[in-house]
Amino acid sequence: MRSPRSSARADASAAPEQLDLLWTPPVIGLLAGVDEAGRGPLAGPVVAAAVILDDLQPIAGLNDSKKLTARARERLFDEIRAKALCCCIAEASVEEIDQLNILHATMLAMKRAVDGLRLKPALVQVDGNRVPPHLGVAAQAIVKGDAKVQAISAASILAKVHRDRLCDALHARYPHHGFESHKGYPTPEHLAALGEHGVTPAHRRSFAPVRLALAEGRVAVPVDSAVSMNVLSTAAADGLSLA
Repeated sequence: MRSPRSSARADASAAPEQLDLLWTPPVIGLLAGVDEAGRGPLAGPVVAAAVILDDLQPIAGLNDSKKLTARARERLFDEIRAKALCCCIAEASVEEIDQLNILHATMLAMKRAVDGLRLKPALVQVDGNRVPPHLGVAAQAIVKGDAKVQAISAASILAKVHRDRLCDALHARYPHHGFESHKGYPTPEHLAALGEHGVTPAHRRSFAPVRLALAEGRVAVPVDSAVSMNVLSTAAADGLSLA
């Protein structure tokens, strides 16, 4: 029989493994998971998704989108759309990011995603440490929720794939900027492209590297017709916003 002291040591050593376990009280009604993609990039909208999964149609392999390969995300994107009870992808535009700041624009995109759901959830669980205001339903913020709650994982995948596709389309218009590879994030490649090829209409002018390039008079010239970055035209063209 172990002594109380040895039991205490065993319990203490096991404690770190239990920190990642998440217990959620039973919810009467539907649960929606919400996540975003694109807070850090210098260009493009911030995208949010809300998903209500169907317990009768489980989806294997859901995880934080950043931990999945591009191929796995694409496969799961289609499966989530096919099996979820409902889902919605929404955006806050570059102009809204510059006017509101990236935090408030992210909250706006999340609210739009929840508002766009065909079914009203009883509880919304949001990845991160804060929830959007004025949702009209109970909401809970969960740090690293995209790795803990399947509905949030599904939302992270929808938001990530949708935004990556926007950047791929933007790459076709501004191929010298490398959007296809860096997806708008401030990589050395992207910063060098800003200096050499200039600022595009899709760049966030409130972000410091973009402001600097504009101050130096660096403006990009597109190679084809305009690529829309707003939620309505993108959704209509690609069928990516679902309610």
